[in-house]
Amino acid sequence: MTPFTEAVLQIILDIPKGKVMTYGQIAHMAGNPNGARQVSRILHAMSKKYNLPWHRVINKKGEISLSGEGLETQKQLLERGGVKFLNSKKVDLQNIYHS
Repeated sequence: MTPFTEAVLQIILDIPKGKVMTYGQIAHMAGNPNGARQVSRILHAMSKKYNLPWHRVINKKGEISLSGEGLETQKQLLERGGVKFLNSKKVDLQNIYHS
């Protein structure tokens, strides 16, 4: 596993309940400011294996990137954690986590 992947996993694991981070924020913190797509791939490939709180990761617009059932699942998980939404898929950016 690369140091970038290890850092991404740890950053995602550290996102507190009720907060979210963007793919880009995670990439930047992990040492690759242009690695948002890599974060997405890591999240997709390793969420189950590492029990990642995948639902706490959103896009740079503050929106859930998924659609259909995935969008509803992610939204429900975030709302249970206390994240507020401005519309059907956009979170209130005051919920963004800054470490």
